[in-house]
Amino acid sequence: MQTRVHLIGAPTDVGASVRGCSMGPEALRVAGIAPALRQLGLEVQDQGNLAGPLALERASAHEPHHNLEEVVAWNRAVFDAVSLSLAEDAVPVMMGGDHCLAIGSISAVAAHCRREGKPLRVLWLDAHTDVNTEATSPSGNLHGMPVACLLGRGPAALSGWSGSAQAIRAQDIDFLGIRSVDPGERLAIRSFGLSVYDMRYIDEHGMRAAMTEALMDVDDNTHLHVSFDVDCLDPADAPGVGTAVRGGPSYREMQLCMEMIADTGRLGSLDVVEVNPALDVRNRTAEVAVELLQSLFGQSTL
Repeated sequence: MQTRVHLIGAPTDVGASVRGCSMGPEALRVAGIAPALRQLGLEVQDQGNLAGPLALERASAHEPHHNLEEVVAWNRAVFDAVSLSLAEDAVPVMMGGDHCLAIGSISAVAAHCRREGKPLRVLWLDAHTDVNTEATSPSGNLHGMPVACLLGRGPAALSGWSGSAQAIRAQDIDFLGIRSVDPGERLAIRSFGLSVYDMRYIDEHGMRAAMTEALMDVDDNTHLHVSFDVDCLDPADAPGVGTAVRGGPSYREMQLCMEMIADTGRLGSLDVVEVNPALDVRNRTAEVAVELLQSLFGQSTL
């Protein structure tokens, strides 16, 4: 893993159903993300916040892609910033903002991996699979569609950025912590053949077994991208999220997840999204996220 880290703020909720995660980057800064990572011996540069358009009021209850132009603009800014960070041999940490921003970040990572001839593995840590499309989304909110876009099933304006119609293939992504899936997403999961470690799997087999399986074929040449939606955690530990779902991994289970990722030494890029201070208690969710990121970057007890 590289020792240079770039913090990239993307303060927007253009893709979300609930306002407030636009304040997420600042909440993570207040929680001490930069000094926490520097304590691990990392060279951390805060690149500041990207700029983009404001979210618009919904024009129609049946709008298929709410704020599409605004989502495209924000993701273009994220794509450019992450691309530049990777070109400078740093680990980009995209601080959202809502999860639609993963379209830009993962597209940039995929393009980088193609240029470098490296296999890409994405770990999607989330309560939701975010594989809805225009035809299946109950809301039209694009933070529920980024995986579909990355698999080439989204609107044309959000596809093909990596140099291929699909930024990633179905076998390149593993989902962990899933417990809320729309009916259309279930069909998409089966159609794509996606690898999903839902909460039942984790309850029955444990986080260690899930992570061992998810990381099984990560080798020394793999670029590992973690897309961490903080609503993956149980809301008892992380209340400051817009789409909380009870019954998620515990704090300790997520610590183990992060520690096992760190053990691979292959972390190359990261999204931290959906921190919503407007719904939080004394910035607790951002503080928990920072503690987990320390484990992800290699902090251990011994």
